[in-house]
Amino acid sequence: MATNVPPSGAPRPVSNNLVPPPNYIPNVQRTPDSLADNLQNLNLNRPPSMPNSAPRPSPFGQPPPFASSPPSQGIPGAPPPFARPGVPPGALGRPVVPPSGPPLGTFPSGGALVRPAGPPVAQPSPFASRPPPGTLPPSIGGYVPPGSGPFPSGVSQSSGFLSCPVAPPPVAPGAQPTPISSPLATGQVLQPPRAPGGLMSNGSPSFASAAVPAAPRFPRAGNALQPPLGPSLTTVSLAPHRAPSMGTDLGGSPPGVPMQPTSPFSPAAQGTLPPTGPPFGSPTWPMQPGQVAPPPSVPGTVQPPRMFGMPPPPLPNQSIATIGQTGAPVAGSSKIDPNQIPRPLPSSSVTVHATRQGNQANSPPPATCDYIVKDTGNCSPRYMRCTVNQIPCTADLLNTSGMPLALLVQPLALPHPSEEPIQVVDFGESGPVRCSRCKGYINPFMKFIDQGRRFICNLCGFTDETPRYYHCNLGPDGRRRDADERPELCRGTVEFVATKEYMVRDPMPAVYFFLIDVSMNAVQTGATAAACSGINQVIADLPESPRTSVGVATFDSTIHFYNLKRALQQPLMLIVPDVQDVYTPLQTDVLVPLSECRQHLELLLESIPTMFQNSKTAESAFGAAVKAAFLAMKSTGGKLMTDDLSYLQMAVLPSTGIGALSAREAEGKANVAAGEKEAHKLLQPVDKTFKTMAIEFAEYQVCVDIFITAQTYVDVASISVIPRTTGGQVYYYYPFSVVSDPAKLYNDLRWNVTRPQGFEAVMRVRCSQGIQVQEYSGNFCKRIPTDVDLPGIDCDKSILVTLKHDDKLQDGSECAFQCALLYTTVYGQRRIRVTTLSLPCTNMLSYLFRSADLDTQFTCFLKQAANEIPFNPLSRVREQVTNLCINSLLSYRKFCATPSSSGQLILPEALKLLPLYTLALIKSIGLRNDARIDDRSFWITYVSLLSTTLAIPLVYPRMLAIHELDSKESDESVLPPFVPLSSEHISDKCVYLLENGDDCLIYIGNTVDPAILRQLFGVSSVDEVPTQLVLHQFDNPLSKRLNDVMNEIRRQRCSYLRLKVCKKGEPSGQCFQT
Repeated sequence: MATNVPPSGAPRPVSNNLVPPPNYIPNVQRTPDSLADNLQNLNLNRPPSMPNSAPRPSPFGQPPPFASSPPSQGIPGAPPPFARPGVPPGALGRPVVPPSGPPLGTFPSGGALVRPAGPPVAQPSPFASRPPPGTLPPSIGGYVPPGSGPFPSGVSQSSGFLSCPVAPPPVAPGAQPTPISSPLATGQVLQPPRAPGGLMSNGSPSFASAAVPAAPRFPRAGNALQPPLGPSLTTVSLAPHRAPSMGTDLGGSPPGVPMQPTSPFSPAAQGTLPPTGPPFGSPTWPMQPGQVAPPPSVPGTVQPPRMFGMPPPPLPNQSIATIGQTGAPVAGSSKIDPNQIPRPLPSSSVTVHATRQGNQANSPPPATCDYIVKDTGNCSPRYMRCTVNQIPCTADLLNTSGMPLALLVQPLALPHPSEEPIQVVDFGESGPVRCSRCKGYINPFMKFIDQGRRFICNLCGFTDETPRYYHCNLGPDGRRRDADERPELCRGTVEFVATKEYMVRDPMPAVYFFLIDVSMNAVQTGATAAACSGINQVIADLPESPRTSVGVATFDSTIHFYNLKRALQQPLMLIVPDVQDVYTPLQTDVLVPLSECRQHLELLLESIPTMFQNSKTAESAFGAAVKAAFLAMKSTGGKLMTDDLSYLQMAVLPSTGIGALSAREAEGKANVAAGEKEAHKLLQPVDKTFKTMAIEFAEYQVCVDIFITAQTYVDVASISVIPRTTGGQVYYYYPFSVVSDPAKLYNDLRWNVTRPQGFEAVMRVRCSQGIQVQEYSGNFCKRIPTDVDLPGIDCDKSILVTLKHDDKLQDGSECAFQCALLYTTVYGQRRIRVTTLSLPCTNMLSYLFRSADLDTQFTCFLKQAANEIPFNPLSRVREQVTNLCINSLLSYRKFCATPSSSGQLILPEALKLLPLYTLALIKSIGLRNDARIDDRSFWITYVSLLSTTLAIPLVYPRMLAIHELDSKESDESVLPPFVPLSSEHISDKCVYLLENGDDCLIYIGNTVDPAILRQLFGVSSVDEVPTQLVLHQFDNPLSKRLNDVMNEIRRQRCSYLRLKVCKKGEPSGQCFQT
């Protein structure tokens, strides 16, 4: 019999979250800045403010910033007109962290995500006619290679289940129960203003009454625009200075190419030369290496005069790296001067980027810099970037360049706090205007003709009739008179409210199911207690509404469900002993509304670590537990469950039941020693068990995230199939440390729950005639070729879309790409986020290289390499990566550069850092021979969802000198200048910090000043610094500055990067060097 159990603590305070109206979109105001406001190091409190950091609004818990729009006057059902936006509002102040608090590193507090308690909104049907689950043979999205124990006492059995009461943790006699409170610091919740006049908006700024400035215009036929050639050259010397050699001035076009600089938009007039400068007008960001503009020359160097016999000057947008002339001795040492090697020059200033200027598209700024986007027709590069910013007209031209043609799409990316929010447009029952042939959505590049009665689709070229309710006369310039008042006609990214024709059923309640490993190894290492503590704190951030249900289960060699109904006096354990043919209790018993089970849930999570503290069960039925949890969420009352999230924590290799695995790493080492021919097979799933399960999960819209808290091999390659197919994510804590990892586990779990995200999503990318989608790569499940199914998608996930030519494009025309994401918001509404990008076409190879996007191209190389690693030996993958870099540079030297000596390295200005990044990629964990199998498997999984912003730091991290932090003058940036990644800049007397977006390494030399060690770590010698570092804040300027730097890095990366100590002369120091 279940007996009353006195609670071990008072119930957690419940935040009074406002229920948003039906048209609220929550995904535009959440930024990493609001996370990092309270993102603190373990056992420290962040100062009330960070020097010179831009104020950020706190998005969590905000009420909806807009209201429903009234119907338009006149024509029934017509959407209301939109006015132009005003100036973006000033940034709001950061919430101040209280001077004291719990020692756990936290993300900022705030209201939880809330779904409306009203009647649910219907769910849309997929794009086109998607088959119901099971009618087509599904296939996992992404790359596909060619061809290819004791229980607690008092247990009683009833109706096939074992049930036993859950005992609370012991309380000392006379001690008062400790109230359960969240360690999250609470700040003032700022209420965003509503749009004036009730206009639908995601928040301030809303559209006002005037015209949007710099609105895009459809390019007119015969518009003779001549892009300039580009910036001046940059000469990089890789050898010591020597006397100038002799040569001739051979400037001009390469052999066989007439010197006629033609515009990619229209033929240039005979006898005229285009002006110099960037190809799309003046750039709106500081000159960055690897982009269009060259870096400044090295101070103190003097360029020698060019004499007869010297190599000719390079063409514009060209770099020369002199390694040494053939047949001529090099003066002095032959060592390469590292100071002359092209390196990234990060900028601390924030720049403004307008996506279009008149009829021309502006090249995006580097993905790694800080910029604010002004959407003037093209979408923000945060949402979609192309590998080249001018599209080659033919496949032959693309193949000649050696560069890839692909899009990197991140539909729900976080905007900058100062950027204009995405506007929401509601067309009522009629739905958004679309092309009747290709089903493309209305966008700024559709041209209206015949006084607005018809429009030409910019994707397929079809001339369609304008709906009567959408008709508007044209102005003298050929544009609609209301174009600047409608977001869909002047913005590259817009969100439409989905109508009933997109829905086949109503959205179901959101279910958060937590599955916890309680095997002996998990309990003894502290992973179980850390998971329970993290979940217990995250409960406060879950949307508390009648739509939200919660379930909890634990597993070792068997599966334990828990009945959390309010009618019970205490939680009730229900045990499923059969792990081969699993079943589940009644769904109504294990999934309970959060509002009805909060007290029982907190009591259960506090009790689980003590319930299993003496367990001797070493086996893990992971596969069976996942299957049973899915069955519990699969259906309710005959209806399918949707918007389900399953959070799985595991610490050991699954060894029993469905999907049992064996340790393949030891077996693989023998194969590696034999010649590395079959080692890559260890990176493939061991069988199709998890793959079959994952496809079934995806069909029922169940998204799975796995938190691996392991200290041994767990076969990440097989386990990661489930989250990669269901749109989830793998979090990997190896080796798990009970000292430093609980803070990261909690923060990762909280960000997973609170970040902007959508469920039950379908995505499709449409292209203009002549270009088509070749392949999608990412975390999804694909059942039909044109669409990708995403049970879950969030702001951190990106999808690589590879393109190919199917016809010839017209020189001077524009090629458009449109990504449409149909998804359900966290508040249960169906939305269509439409992102449009229009780029010019060119027949000139030199223009193609000038418009190359280095960050996107390298991210494409990175993801392609990760896809190849499980199916090819590492040596072959490294060779392929090297060839990708060589092919494009060789093509530029052969067809675009001026003839020069073989001792000169000729690089296009936009790709001058590509060799450096390629070398860094070859040295990464994914391509090194000495990496562990699980580490390489996680690297592959991590790269598959990586955004462009994090791709470069992953292989080419940032390094700064910690010992000099207090000596630096306070400037506009919290972060000090970065140190070049070269051993010549590393001293044994110094302390350095290296971060790659996933981890932070602190390198300590063997002769560091004891005074610096005492200020940073509170010890006097290097040997006393613990390897499992918990960063404390001491009362000295250097320690405070280091904590500020760590908080800023975590804010920028939107992740709680854990610290690892690397010491000179130890194996950890070797990790830093590589």
